[in-house]
Parts: sequence; structure tokens; C-alpha cells
Amino acid sequence: MNDWPEGRNRDDRYGRGSAQQQPEGAQRMRHVQRQQPPRPAQPPAQPPVPPARPAGPGVPRQQPQTHDTFTGYDSGYNTGQVYGSPAGAPAGGGPGGGPGGGPGMPPPAGPGRQGPAPDWRKRIKIGSIALVSVLLVTTIGTYFWADSKLRGEVDLAKVIERPKEGDCTTYLIVGSDSREGLSDADKKKLHTGSADGKRTDSMMILAACSSGNTMISLPRDSDVEIPSFVGSQSGKKFPAQGRRVKLNAAYSEDGPELLVRTVEHNTGLRIDHYAEIGFAGFANIVDALGGVELDIEKAFKDEKSGADFQAGKQTLNGEQSLAYVRTRYAFAESDLQRTKNQQKFLSALASQAATPSTIINPFKLYPTLGAGLDTLVVDKDMSLFDLGEMFFAMKGISGGDGVSMNIPISGERGGNLVWDKAKVQQLVKQIQNDEKVTVTGNR
Repeated sequence: MNDWPEGRNRDDRYGRGSAQQQPEGAQRMRHVQRQQPPRPAQPPAQPPVPPARPAGPGVPRQQPQTHDTFTGYDSGYNTGQVYGSPAGAPAGGGPGGGPGGGPGMPPPAGPGRQGPAPDWRKRIKIGSIALVSVLLVTTIGTYFWADSKLRGEVDLAKVIERPKEGDCTTYLIVGSDSREGLSDADKKKLHTGSADGKRTDSMMILAACSSGNTMISLPRDSDVEIPSFVGSQSGKKFPAQGRRVKLNAAYSEDGPELLVRTVEHNTGLRIDHYAEIGFAGFANIVDALGGVELDIEKAFKDEKSGADFQAGKQTLNGEQSLAYVRTRYAFAESDLQRTKNQQKFLSALASQAATPSTIINPFKLYPTLGAGLDTLVVDKDMSLFDLGEMFFAMKGISGGDGVSMNIPISGERGGNLVWDKAKVQQLVKQIQNDEKVTVTGNR
């Protein structure tokens, strides 16, 4: 009895041979079937057979469906294709048969597998760029905000017959006794009195030069001549009358423009910028900075200014600082000693204000600028940048990069201090030519 199906010879027991030089692809192994009962005349309907795939390299030609072939779901085993793999990919899906989604695809994450390590160098770079951008925007915004608050009320274009320009940048710095912004309680606390108007309480020239900075105090009792000038309000020209007055009288007579005109006429030095601050602004700036540290050489007390200091290093608040720079009756050389104290304090103030801890700290910078800018009066051409240069020049003097002095005095006339004309001319010439200052004043 022949157990082999009809149409097959006995040699096919071990598979078909092939006349081709290349071996055939993988074949599903057939199994020997047992004797089947006779088939019915009408076999049941079979599902539609998909068209045979075209033969290609490594893919065997599909055989016609017979009773020995499976006519349902094609697993792809005969072609080497596994479910989930693209056609032509090796069994197993990934290159080399490993797990994966195909060529060029990363392996799926799973237990025991971690994602790529974070690129900290890239993160630090991005964070640094973001930080610099924020600081830049903040700085630019602060600059324009502060610059808009400067009170550019002094018009130096109204000053006539001006000296020639020099190689240094010169500032006339004025402390006025203006009570603007002070309540009655503030006036009592700061010992300012209640006088109307405003007068100059201190005056000094700051020359910022490449050869070194120079700060020259001008005593308010200085004996000077009032020159011809044009009224700041009326525009009317007033001729020179040879009047000799105290320097602070020029300010009282026609304000900052006449004061600049008088200083230029009596010194021969051109003033490039003007800056003035009142009592309230001065005290508020000191308090906003958290006080100013100062080394007081000798104890002194003055009831009129409210000063009461012991010798030694100490931190002065706004009220104490104002008393320190205004005291004059506690000293034998009242006006000269006061100007020395004013220079010393302003240098210490600038040294503390122009520091990175203040400039880059918005919690100190904004209060400091807000405290002083409302009462700071400058010339129309002075910008916040010019103001910053002025502070850094004062800071340089306190650090030893420059000279601090009173203007040379030769004697008195009717209680007024007379300048030493020869020394003043030499001093002015050195500043105009950006030379190292060798002239000494009354220290």
C-alpha cells in the first residue's frame, strides 16, 4: 500500500531537489499525513487565496495551493519575514537579528535601559546665554529709566565768554541747602532750618584726566569777582561792575548758570558738566546704600549741624552724614576744614556706590538711584554715563589715583578768603594740558 499522496514520488520524502545553482529559500516542512477519508464531491468553499508574491533573491516562488499547503494566515516564515518587521529585514527585526524596529531605529526603552545621558555642556551654554540676555535687558532698561529721571535743568549754553576747552573732563559739583522734599519733621531731624530758597553749601571742581584725577574744593567764603553775564531767566546781559563778593553769592543772585560763569571767570578753567544735590537727596542716597563707613580722625560736636562724633571708624547714616559735611563752627579754620571733610566723605560715598555689589544688585541699585535722582540737578548735556564717570573719578581719588585739595589761598580780605593767583593759574594750566598736578593747596 502506497502511503504517499498521489502526484508525488518516493524521492520527495526528503524534500524536492532543485536544478538551480542557488539553494532554495526556507521551506515549511511538510508532515506525513495519515490516511484521510474520501473527499466529498463538493469541497467546502475556501477563502480567497492572495496572489503569489513575485520570486526574488532569497524569496522562493510560492507554490500553488494544494491540500497539503496552508491556505489561511501567512506567518511570513517561508520568506524569512516575521510579524512586525519590514519586508526584506532579517528575522529578529534589528540589524544582526537583535531587537529593534529596523535599520536606523533606536532600540526600545525597557527595564534596565536608560535614555541618553544629558548634555550638561550644552545646558550650561544655554543657561549662560539666557542669564546674559536677562542682565543685558535689565541693564539697558535701568539705564534708560534712570537717565529719564535726571533733572537736566541747567543750560550751560547761556554762559558767555567761556574759556577754551581742555584735555580733561571737568565737573562742578554743588551741594545746596535746598529743603525741597523735606517735611517739617525731616527739617527738624536733619537740623536744616526752614529758610526759603536755596544756597550753595559746598562747591568743588572735579577734573577727570588720564594723568590722574583732581578734586579741588572751593570755599563758599572765597573772594571772587562777579563778571558780565546773561540772566538765566530774563536773557538780559548784565555788564561787569567790578563787584567782589563771596562765591556762594553768585548762586544766590542768578542760580547755577551765573555760578558756572563766575567760577570760569575767576579760575580760567572751562566747566564741562554741572551736578547739584540737595539735603534730602544726599541723606536718602546714604540710607539707600546702608550707610557710609568713614574714619573720623578727631572727635567733634556741633549743635547747629547736629554733629556728635567720636574718633575712629564708624558707619554713618543719612542724618549723621549730612551733619558731618555741614559742620563748620566746631573747627578753628571753619570753611577750610569743612571742605576737607566734604571731599573725604564724597570720596568714601563714591567708593561705596561705584562697586559691583551695588551696581549689579538691583535691590541696592534701584533704591540708590531712586533716592538721589529725584533731587539731582544736572546740565542739559549730562547723561547717566557722564554721571557714572564722575562717580568713578571720585572713587579713583579715594583709592589714591589722584589729588584732593583745597584751592590755594594766599590770605583774607574783609573776612573773605583770597586765592593765590599764581598757584591757581599753574594748577589750571596743568589740568588743561592733562599734566600731573604738582601744585599744592591749603590742606
